[in-house]
Amino acid sequence: MTGEPLPKDKTKGDEVIGGSVNQTGTLVVKVTKVGEESFLSQVARHLQEARALKPSIIQLVDQILKYFVPGVLAFAGAAILIWTVGAWLVAGKADFIRATYAALAVLVMGYPCALGMATPLAMIRGGGEAALKGILMRSGEAFQVFKDVKKIVLDKTGTVTVGKPKVIDLIPLNSKSPEELLRLAASAEKPSEHPLAQAVVEKAEKRGLDLKAASDFQAVPGLGIRATVNGKRVLAGNLRFLQEEGVDVSTAQEKASRLETEAKTVVGIAGDGELVGLLTIADVVKEDAADAIREMKEAGLAAVMLTGDNEKTAKAVASQVGIDEVHAQVLPQDKASKVRELQRAGFRVAMVGDGINDAPALMQADVGVAIGAGTDIAIESSDVILVGERLTAFVDAYHIARRSFRKTVQNLSLAFSFNGIGVPLAATGLVHPVWAMIAMVASVSTVLLNSFAGRLIPKRVRKAIKKVPQVREEAETLTFEVPTVHCEGCVSIIRDALSRLPAVTGVEGKAKEKRITVAVRKGTLSRDDIADEISRLGHLVEPA
Repeated sequence: MTGEPLPKDKTKGDEVIGGSVNQTGTLVVKVTKVGEESFLSQVARHLQEARALKPSIIQLVDQILKYFVPGVLAFAGAAILIWTVGAWLVAGKADFIRATYAALAVLVMGYPCALGMATPLAMIRGGGEAALKGILMRSGEAFQVFKDVKKIVLDKTGTVTVGKPKVIDLIPLNSKSPEELLRLAASAEKPSEHPLAQAVVEKAEKRGLDLKAASDFQAVPGLGIRATVNGKRVLAGNLRFLQEEGVDVSTAQEKASRLETEAKTVVGIAGDGELVGLLTIADVVKEDAADAIREMKEAGLAAVMLTGDNEKTAKAVASQVGIDEVHAQVLPQDKASKVRELQRAGFRVAMVGDGINDAPALMQADVGVAIGAGTDIAIESSDVILVGERLTAFVDAYHIARRSFRKTVQNLSLAFSFNGIGVPLAATGLVHPVWAMIAMVASVSTVLLNSFAGRLIPKRVRKAIKKVPQVREEAETLTFEVPTVHCEGCVSIIRDALSRLPAVTGVEGKAKEKRITVAVRKGTLSRDDIADEISRLGHLVEPA
């Protein structure tokens, strides 16, 4: 709820939020806030306030049609007057047939069919391009306003970071190897349900280490664990806990302090009363986070980190990825207020987040961007969804939106050129209604070609290439574990993208098993090449 990636210790008298998960033991909780005073009700209220205060966006085509339609009707009326009253004044006789033809030609020539298609066609093209990269554009307004965004507000946990604790460092302090230290720690921690303990066990299992059975296991909430492994009394926890248990930790104090300044949680491991090593655990930065921030800066976008986590951790993460402005320990309602402050300063703001506490800010921002693996309320509050967890997809979405808006302006210009020239010409009575109809068909065709010609031509070329007889080559099958695949839609997007690679002969996927199988011609594409292509779509690929 608060944006902190690690569990927070609570003792008697502390406040807890409804919906929190208790890790160990049992609790007696006194309910102090119900109904509209509850945390979720407050979040819902802040969402409504953000929706009401969100700057309105008038789409470009609406602005044009606001003046265009009355203009066309005025020209039609003028045509009638010219060939009735005007003709009577000049020639002494009103030409009602010419007046009818002229008015009809004006209405046909001014029919805003191409204008009405200009924006949707550009958005369809942009939305399709975005979908191929694992981006779902939920709002048409996002295409128009994204181009003006200058400030990017980023949540930390689950957005810039993975959002899950992982073992970072293995530091033996005696003759033990890093593997032996990890095996001892994981064997002792295996019975624990604590997320930090699970991170240690997961690290050992990924390295293929054989773990020993632990007995006499005892968890000490907020401090650590005691267990017996292979006849050895093992302690694992913070250094204060080990010191209280009679272990000399003086040799590790300085090193532990230095590691903690890097936003890492230090876990000491002791065997039979002797400190044998240290583990560090942290919510690691996403692999592409630094690249994403660099690309944002290259595009002229300024990144701001807004997180509910503590200031020391927030600044450590920000320094790793290159974010200069950081606001830590920010409550959900305050996140939305920070976004409003930036908007009042004259900036268009995009917010990227994934949690419940991000939802009001996502709604308040000019463009709300949700991480696809985030909470439902964050996704529902957003305009754009990054289906995977790839942060660089935000930059892709930004450039796609800019190109789509540029294409919209081109379409409107083309359509309006037909109408702008044709309507006054038709009012003269020199254009037959049939020719006006032909001009409108040409207008619509031009807008269609401008929107999709770039995609239609390569498609035809690909079809022509497929007709050329191919020499049969030996194929190999590669299997990839993709944990971010959630449905058949994800599988379909991956299948379509990989099928475009010239060396790929077949792609199969199973959403339930989160597995993608790719058949390629031998000696053409490596496993890393295909993994990179899947990652480009916003998905994570487990190492082989």
